[in-house]
Amino acid sequence: MNSPTPAGAPFSELALPPATLANLTQLGYVEMTPIQAASLPIALAGHDLIAQAKTGSGKTAAFALALLARLDTRNFAVQSMVLCPTRELADQVTQEIRRLARAEENIKVLTLCGGTPMRPQTASLEHGAHIVVGTPGRIMDHLERGSLPLQSLNTLVLDEADRMLDMGFFDDIATVVKQCPKERQTLLFSATYPEGIVKLSQQFLRNPKEVKLAERHDNTKIRQRFYEVTEDERLHAVGLLLNHYRPVSTLAFCNTKQQCRDLLDVLRAQGFHALALHGELDQRERDQVLIQFANRSCSVLVATDVAARGLDIAQLEAVINVDVTPDPEVHVHRIGRTGRADQDGWALSLASMNEMGRVGSLELAQKRDVEWHKLSELTAASNEPLLPPMETLQILGGRKEKIRPGDVLGALTGEAGFAGTQIGKINVTEMSTYVAVERSVARDAVRKLSAGKVKGKKVKVRMMDDA
Repeated sequence: MNSPTPAGAPFSELALPPATLANLTQLGYVEMTPIQAASLPIALAGHDLIAQAKTGSGKTAAFALALLARLDTRNFAVQSMVLCPTRELADQVTQEIRRLARAEENIKVLTLCGGTPMRPQTASLEHGAHIVVGTPGRIMDHLERGSLPLQSLNTLVLDEADRMLDMGFFDDIATVVKQCPKERQTLLFSATYPEGIVKLSQQFLRNPKEVKLAERHDNTKIRQRFYEVTEDERLHAVGLLLNHYRPVSTLAFCNTKQQCRDLLDVLRAQGFHALALHGELDQRERDQVLIQFANRSCSVLVATDVAARGLDIAQLEAVINVDVTPDPEVHVHRIGRTGRADQDGWALSLASMNEMGRVGSLELAQKRDVEWHKLSELTAASNEPLLPPMETLQILGGRKEKIRPGDVLGALTGEAGFAGTQIGKINVTEMSTYVAVERSVARDAVRKLSAGKVKGKKVKVRMMDDA
């Protein structure tokens, strides 16, 4: 069921407090995206909801505004919980909720994910939190230990529910949901609508309203091209595409881990700054790869579909399908990661003769023919190597040493004398801090940070590229 609120309507049409509306305006949220316009009136009216929405469509604000509207800030108890498939997504959701919650004094949002120690999380919970965002496994750990009381919970959000099911979390979700109060609102967001979603909603939602947006991807933003290759041309062809189109950030999908490894070797031999994401990385290695890709200090991320789940990169100029996936739905997901917001994106696919059946399936699913081009059309747009604009510095010391992004920014723009514009994303993890700086000043930044102090202490700094 779709709500009558049209997409593009202003947020002021919703029953939101004036302070929230003022904050939305300040954040640049003026008109509602289609998913916000369709789901917010339903969610704010207190109904359970199943919403089909792809990543990047504004769904976080759609559920965040609903759960913030029900929050009693004077009650320091967990009133809302958001379950996410991955730590990266949980961190993004937490940041977005914090931005949207700025209108209210003192709303505490906690991230509870695996890969980080339990003790600081338990200590934070003891001090009280209004909203928790986390992965099913770690939330279960806290519930088992009794460190996460849910008796005041009034809103449960299942974000990217299809991905959680893909990753085998059905039983974990069920275990968590059974410990939530019966009288609650449940909001389920999913990009696709597999069997498991129906099962989840039947078990845990009460008379949910459904919002399905027909619009999947803005096809005008994503320009698709297919290139026919022989098997022995395939990996070399990726480099040809990169030198021709020269995207700043590219996600290259392979169907197997082995193909990922082989492609990584070929790209590195050709001088590209490439990293791979596959199932054999531990959490710390995975974090380091994602940090470098998201902060634009790595040109190409080579990944399998499983490894790339939950991955949402804001600016992605190109997706390259090194192999054609047998599943048209997966193809749509892969290419939907580029051409976000107001940016254009390239979706470039390599296909050999024995993959033509798969290409036919894609054409049927997309209801249009694919556009074929020849490898011989590809020419290097420049003789310069394709280098990422940024370089990542790793500082030994993170949350444990109470380092905050502001401390690093202060050290670089103060004593060290760099301009704020030369500094990119800063990621603070438990043991390390990663900061992106413009490539041209990277060595200078390492020297000055090593000679100076961060938070009054000497620090060890290295360039990730030198690792």
